[in-house]
Amino acid sequence: MFAEPKIVPEIGTFRTRQATPTRGRGKWSAALSRNTASVRAFFGVLAAVCDIAAIVTAALITGSIYHAMFYEQAWMIESFLRIGFVIASLFAIPNMMRQEYETKRYLTYSDHVRRCFAMWNVAFVSALLLAFVSKSTADISRGTAVLFYVGGFAAICATRFVLVRILKDHAHHGGAAARRVFLVGFEEDLRHFSAKHEPWNLGMRIVSAAILRGPETLKDDLALAAASARVLRPEDIYILAPWSDRETIDACINAFMRVPASLHLGPERVLEKFEDVQLERNGSITSINLVRRPLSLYEVAMKRAVDVLLSIVALVLLSPVFLITALLIKLESPGPVLFFQRRYGFNQETFRICKFRSMKTMDDGRDVRQATAGDSRITRVGRVIRRLNIDELPQLLNVLRGDMSLVGPRPHALAHDQFYERSISLYARRHNVKPGITGWAQVNGFRGETDTEDKMRARVEHDLYYIDNWSMALDLRILWLTVFSKKAYQNAL
Repeated sequence: MFAEPKIVPEIGTFRTRQATPTRGRGKWSAALSRNTASVRAFFGVLAAVCDIAAIVTAALITGSIYHAMFYEQAWMIESFLRIGFVIASLFAIPNMMRQEYETKRYLTYSDHVRRCFAMWNVAFVSALLLAFVSKSTADISRGTAVLFYVGGFAAICATRFVLVRILKDHAHHGGAAARRVFLVGFEEDLRHFSAKHEPWNLGMRIVSAAILRGPETLKDDLALAAASARVLRPEDIYILAPWSDRETIDACINAFMRVPASLHLGPERVLEKFEDVQLERNGSITSINLVRRPLSLYEVAMKRAVDVLLSIVALVLLSPVFLITALLIKLESPGPVLFFQRRYGFNQETFRICKFRSMKTMDDGRDVRQATAGDSRITRVGRVIRRLNIDELPQLLNVLRGDMSLVGPRPHALAHDQFYERSISLYARRHNVKPGITGWAQVNGFRGETDTEDKMRARVEHDLYYIDNWSMALDLRILWLTVFSKKAYQNAL
């Protein structure tokens, strides 16, 4: 049975009616395809022009503002324009070569800031090198350069977000920016694809779908589907069948290879567990990268440099707090000021975490009991320093030693790690990065007692989000929230 469905966004189901390809409809489809291609080409040019305009405008505004504030002579409009056009060219031309201005990149907000930040730095550094080689660095002051660096990046991001919003709305309502997509597969897979991925929100307009009934009718179903696809002229054809069903997939490929459209093997359900799946080629080897290494060597080095620098500064500035806290602990109860306990770190290697002692006991074995609300083991001073997160400050020494990072998943006692690894999927992935003094879970209120599995599961989900979405900007945001967000102090015991 061949059916041409309409996907209803509100419920994600198919409404079918028998397809009747006609010659007139083929002409209409061809005209629509040409119109869609023209709209996309126009949008690519528009997106590039908008980036260039944003950068040049930022150069004029930031340069004029800085010049008016600190200099008395007339504004150097020509110099600002020249600098703006040079950096705009260094930014836009590589983006054109990388196909950055394709409409599919503007159908979601994700990743625009990261991609723009990387290319903006390349363009800016390249412009500075050109200015140095050409001995024209005197044309722009350091203050103007700094202001332009910040203002230019902000202008690019704002322009991108406006374009994304416009294109998403246009594509969502079936505009010409939406890619014309033809689906083929078993009915269950078609419905799952619709419900899971909501293609109408991804710039796709489903022009038709071929429902395969089974192995007995596969040849006839595909013959009719291919004939309809040639008439409808979709830009993309998605084969929605289990990857293990090699016979069906091979038959689909053979049937649609003769159709002038981009052919895709639809997403396998097992891949839905992973957010950053990528196809990689290494010589003759083609593989699917399910999970990338959490941090590249460059990112590890950058994160380590920031950890060392900030922890040294923090130890110096907070030395009076260390001294007062140590004195109060010593005066209240007998025992050491610092508390050491074994924890799992990077790659599940054990280390001894350092904290201010906040309890009368110092458990470090197989049976470590979590602190609870009103726990009698917590001292009066301990209750205060735990509430203010002061008990965690000695872990700055762990950061200097390299056992921990300023930001990362909070390490748990060994007994708790061993227990939850058996009950929570992907729990052990928390150890793929160094543990942190603070983390994404803590600044979102998931700290303190984890007396139920749901609480621990929520904490782990936030930790895994941090690992999969790490950036230096996210680390700095977490550090800021740790100090100034109310959520970071919630549930402290």
